[in-house]
Amino acid sequence: MDAPLTAGFTVRQYRPEDRDAVRDLCCRTGFLGNPIDPVFEDRDLFANFLTDYYLKCEPDSAFVVTIEDEIKGYLLGCRFPGRYKRFSVHQSAALAAKAIWRYPGYRPESRHYIHWILLNAWREVPEAPKDTGHFHVNFLSEAKSIAVFRAVMETYFQFLRKKGVDRISGQMVTFDDRRTLALFERYGFKVLNRSRITKFEPYTDQSVYLCTLVKDLVEKDGWVLHQVRPRMKAKTEDSHG
Repeated sequence: MDAPLTAGFTVRQYRPEDRDAVRDLCCRTGFLGNPIDPVFEDRDLFANFLTDYYLKCEPDSAFVVTIEDEIKGYLLGCRFPGRYKRFSVHQSAALAAKAIWRYPGYRPESRHYIHWILLNAWREVPEAPKDTGHFHVNFLSEAKSIAVFRAVMETYFQFLRKKGVDRISGQMVTFDDRRTLALFERYGFKVLNRSRITKFEPYTDQSVYLCTLVKDLVEKDGWVLHQVRPRMKAKTEDSHG
C-alpha cells in the first residue's frame, strides 16, 4: 500500500528492514521533536518502550514516510487495545529490570526521567478511551508539511476502514498554543482530554500538555473522495489480516 506524493515524498507500509531506521527516528524526535539524549540517554530502552509493540505485534498497521528512499517519518498504529495492554504489562516488567540494572551508570538527567515515570506518569498521562485502538506519529523537520500529514492520515484511515475499524484515538504533545490541535480538529478529531506533563519542565520554559484525540471513521473526511462503508464494529482481539 504505497501512496506517492509530490516533491519526492512517499507514504508506504512498514517493512521489516525499516526497523532500525524507525527506532532511530523515534529517538531523534523523542524530546518535543528533538533528540531524546539530553533527557534520557538510553536510546535502546527508549526505542523499545515506544516501538516494540507496533513493530513486533502489528507491523501491518505501521507506515513510513520516505524521501529519496530514506525514512523521514512514521505512523505506528494499534488496532487491538487488549493485545496492546497485555503486551505492555509484560514489557514494563522487562524494561524495569533493565533500567534498574543500568541505573547506576545513568546521568542525573536520565535518573530524573525514570523518577518521573515511576512517580508522576501514572497521574499525569490522560486516560485514553477503552476498547479503542490508537496511533502515534513522528516526523523529521524535512517531512513536516500539511501535504505529508494529510497523505499519512488518509493512507492510515483507508487501511483501518478496510480492516473494519470505525474509531481511533491518539495522544499528542502540545504547548499552550492550539496550532497542533487545530490541525487535527480540521481532519475530524475531537479533543477528549488534556493534561499538563512535567517531564520536560527542566528543559523548556513552555507548558507542555498531552492531549487525547478521538475520531469516528464513519464520518466523511474532508479530503477522502471514496464512499465510506456502513458502520462496522472493530475486529476482535484474536482477528488477523
